[in-house]
Amino acid sequence: MAPAGSSSSGSEAISLEHLVQYLATTGQIQEDVNQTLRTFGTKDTREVILASKLPSGQDPLELLNAQNNTLGYLYILSARMSFPNTPPPSLPLIEAFCKDFNPEHARFAPDRVTALAKAMVQAAGENLKLILEPLRDLATRYPPTPSHLTTLHPIFLTACVTTRHFATALPILSSPIFNIDTSLSELSYNDNLIYHYAGGVAFGALKRWREAEEFLEICVTAPGQIPAAIQLEALKKLTLVQLILYGKATAPPKYTNPTLIRILKNTPYHTLAKAYPQTISSLTATISRDIDIFKAEQNLGLVQQVIQRAPRWLIRRLTLTYLTLGLGDIAKEVGIENEEEVRAVVVSMVESEDINASISVDGTVTFATSTAQFSKAEIDKAVAQAQAQSQLLQELERTMNSSKEYLVKAIKHKDDAWGPDEDVMFNTHPGGSSWTDENLYS
Repeated sequence: MAPAGSSSSGSEAISLEHLVQYLATTGQIQEDVNQTLRTFGTKDTREVILASKLPSGQDPLELLNAQNNTLGYLYILSARMSFPNTPPPSLPLIEAFCKDFNPEHARFAPDRVTALAKAMVQAAGENLKLILEPLRDLATRYPPTPSHLTTLHPIFLTACVTTRHFATALPILSSPIFNIDTSLSELSYNDNLIYHYAGGVAFGALKRWREAEEFLEICVTAPGQIPAAIQLEALKKLTLVQLILYGKATAPPKYTNPTLIRILKNTPYHTLAKAYPQTISSLTATISRDIDIFKAEQNLGLVQQVIQRAPRWLIRRLTLTYLTLGLGDIAKEVGIENEEEVRAVVVSMVESEDINASISVDGTVTFATSTAQFSKAEIDKAVAQAQAQSQLLQELERTMNSSKEYLVKAIKHKDDAWGPDEDVMFNTHPGGSSWTDENLYS
């Protein structure tokens, strides 16, 4: 069924009043509704009509229901937020739609869902935190499963990192991504890079270093003939995160683009990694000549945390050589003058199970071999997680192997490298401020 006043070709103009009457009719086939909304009127008038109010001055959204009339609501809402010189809808209307829309119906118009999310960010401006909740609802409810990556993921992560609401991103970040479906979103190579880079930044700001390492490494190792700028930024952060985690920068996977590794070797991040760990005074001297670079790239806060963690790694090294050592001797080895400060570091390392040691009354530290111990519940949980991940991977492999298109392309292009259509100069978020704020890691 087409709205009154329209034709099968969709070339005749119709009024917003007739369109709303059509949208409010129950029992519509959603594919037909989407086709009507996409083709009614002319290209030049379509968005104008959708962004308008009824002749009576009434808001058409007041006559539609976000759940029952999802597509109509979505088209009107996104048009009104994107069309120039049109007052945007109220925040409660946006929140209500993101909370109540029918995901299955919305998936008929993935481009409008993406447009709505981008318009929300644009309209919020400096008050980006106001739309975090509706953006989260949109990003969590729209995909058929939490393991599907959509264009909403990087948009939402961008907003979380920009506003420093890192914990708000955890419900999204905690679900591993296994599924890519371009019918859900017009995903680009850059969407994947931005999502994992932003996720690494968020985890790092929360001091969840292992997750930060995982996300940054995924960004760094994404295949491409020419590495994107965001991948180099991710590699710099990845190097610093690994110094915090392991006391050294680990060798990148063999499938990492060699150009990235070559570029990194000519940066102060590589110089710091080669010198690490040393005493705080030595490391401070090492970075002093490059301090302006760290500031300009807004990684100074993370670099400072790397330096502050150095004494722990120096103490860790001592456990490989000595069975007992006085606090004064440890202080000299790691470059800390105050024995009580050394005691506090040792106690902290014991509590976090970085080392197995005890301190006697006279200040003698006795090191013992650490033995990892796990409870049955922890082992059962790890096994269950491994089985679940294995099942997901098997399902993904079966899906890919059953795809004729995938198999044909895999055979045809097995020797070809693939990559982004263009480089990503990932310097700012949509609002214009830098994501890589050194204060994120302070």
